[in-house]
Amino acid sequence: MQPALTDRDGAVRLARVLGRLRRSLNREVRAGTADLPLPEAQLEILRLVRHRPGLRIHDAAAELRLAPNTVSTLVHRLSGEGLLELEPDAADGRVTRLRLSAAADARMRQWRDRRAEILSSRLRDLDAADREAVSRVLPVLDAIAASLERADGG
Repeated sequence: MQPALTDRDGAVRLARVLGRLRRSLNREVRAGTADLPLPEAQLEILRLVRHRPGLRIHDAAAELRLAPNTVSTLVHRLSGEGLLELEPDAADGRVTRLRLSAAADARMRQWRDRRAEILSSRLRDLDAADREAVSRVLPVLDAIAASLERADGG
């Protein structure tokens, strides 16, 4: 019998399955693209800037709960790779605003599309009852993610 998800063992199992899913999906996406994989910290910055263009380095550090000098180092590395554009703030030239480059935007769209293709293929392999079960659990997982984001200040 499977442990109830309110039990610690059930929660550990859920976290393990979600982690395996993410890692396996990322491996398959990387295997199907010519781009070298980026470290997770750099991807987090790109995702954040994609959702909040014009963000300041200091704000990105606060949002990601990282030291500003760490984020600054990552940002300058991404800028050097042509993935982030650094723009001086119009009101305060000491402040740098972050924007995705066209190359980063294209790369992230390619990754998103590849993930969707892979997952669509795997979902088609399931029987109808399992596809329905996945559809029913998505809003629940979304609610858990939203709750964790609120608790984390996101």
